[in-house]
Amino acid sequence: MSTLFSLKGKTALVTGAAQGLGQGIALALAEAGADIVSVSLNTSEETVKQAEAFGVKALSVEADLGDHSVLQSAFDQAITLTGKVDILVNNAGIIRRAPAKDHSEKDWFDVINLNLNTVFLLSQIAGRHYIERGSGKIINICSMLSYQGGINVPGYTAAKHGVAGLTKAFANEWAQYGVNTNAIAPGYMATENTAPIRADENRSSSILDRIPAGRWGTPDDVKGPAVFLASAASDYLNGHILCVDGGWLAR
Repeated sequence: MSTLFSLKGKTALVTGAAQGLGQGIALALAEAGADIVSVSLNTSEETVKQAEAFGVKALSVEADLGDHSVLQSAFDQAITLTGKVDILVNNAGIIRRAPAKDHSEKDWFDVINLNLNTVFLLSQIAGRHYIERGSGKIINICSMLSYQGGINVPGYTAAKHGVAGLTKAFANEWAQYGVNTNAIAPGYMATENTAPIRADENRSSSILDRIPAGRWGTPDDVKGPAVFLASAASDYLNGHILCVDGGWLAR
């Protein structure tokens, strides 16, 4: 069973792994044996340091993933670490909060660009690599807002609905080539993105009241699901969105 979940000899490219959920996922994959390439706007040296402590190779690539002209170069840099990329985790994202009637055009396009367009284009690059060799894993990061409308986050909601659709679309086309495309939909996590609503006592309380587990999630809660989707244990899973939400959607 330990072999089934082992990532030894694999290389994972994780976007937005400098902090938060992305860092937690990268370190989980490293602990399972994967070499790690973190592609983030800011340096991921702390992630690299912690990953290397598990005895794997790790590399930090600084890139503005909202600039699509750098995506192929970032992927090529990842390949230089071990000669291949086996796992792509599309985690990088931003959120802009404003009521729909006041949501600026810039905020809308910025969020859609990084959270959806970049996911499509980087997955396309990885998909070509995977199809050519007949195997590969793509893990997208969805959200509770892949299912619901949210409040004051129209751009983020639209993007995360789109990521859920892309997960299924890629699976439909690429599963036949040995490529597994799946997603994780984290619930309400204690990260930088949720700091404003956690600071709002009334909003935080209303959220916690709906979560059967009775607490905010943490990056540690996503580690096991990420390793599962990256490993041979999920080889017959295609187009699935795994909700890690403390029971939020069950209420």
